[in-house]
Amino acid sequence: MDIRTLQYFLTIAREESITKAAKVLNMTQPPLSRQMKELENEIGKQLFIRGSKKVTLTDDGLLLKRRAEELVSLLDKTLNELTSSDEHITGDILIGAGETKGISFLADIAESLNKKYPEIHYKLYSGDAEFVKERLDNGLIDFGLFIGNVDIEKYEYVKLPISERWGIIMKNDSPLAKFDHISPEMLKDLPLILSHQAARGSEMSMWLRNSNSNPDIMLTYNLAYNASLFVKNGFGYMLALDNIVDTTPESGLTFRPLLPSLHAEMYLVWKKNQVFGKAAKAFLDELNKSIVNI
Repeated sequence: MDIRTLQYFLTIAREESITKAAKVLNMTQPPLSRQMKELENEIGKQLFIRGSKKVTLTDDGLLLKRRAEELVSLLDKTLNELTSSDEHITGDILIGAGETKGISFLADIAESLNKKYPEIHYKLYSGDAEFVKERLDNGLIDFGLFIGNVDIEKYEYVKLPISERWGIIMKNDSPLAKFDHISPEMLKDLPLILSHQAARGSEMSMWLRNSNSNPDIMLTYNLAYNASLFVKNGFGYMLALDNIVDTTPESGLTFRPLLPSLHAEMYLVWKKNQVFGKAAKAFLDELNKSIVNI
């Protein structure tokens, strides 16, 4: 199995047709079909279900697609790093992050760096902490932006000079909306909506237990916007970071900070002993310089 075969496989998976994939690849259909058959024989698994109008992936095919995308992405990343020079830095910087306004701090760094090296480009991958950690551990991204109480000791990291405050997102007409702050006791016996990370985190658990009751967690989420739709429908009260979703008066939602207050620190993280490409190293240097100036 070589990288070109994997690229052919991914093209077929995307086009859902060997004939269409062959046209995209500027080759004829028979040799492409033969290569895929040889790939299936090599692996010892059926990868495609060949229908009359399109081909679909088997479960084994879906697994190979995921791994092949990672391998091809890693190869592209490596080639970009190797072809960059000290005087003419190019390439991609890959960042994984959750939903947070803190990403705007990294956007400022990127804007500053691109004034010096306009041919640097960025790829942003959004997901929860587990998603970011998986891509970081597999070498598929350069940096991960982590929020709050996460295990960062096995990584190198920089603590960013910003933090987010936790609060409650609720409907505008909620009885709690008349208060300026929300205490744990006020949430007693109310249905709660938490992010997966917050539900597992010790800080949020300790804060909630100040009410001397077991919190009624009705829903956990990894995408705040989707969870906010449950709030709009009156499903519960959402513990979330400020500004993570629209809470302007027109949105129908209101944000109230917690009391006692609870803030989430932010860290830019990378693998220990990481050998950076020139673009990623320039980004980290620009970040450190910005923090010193602050």
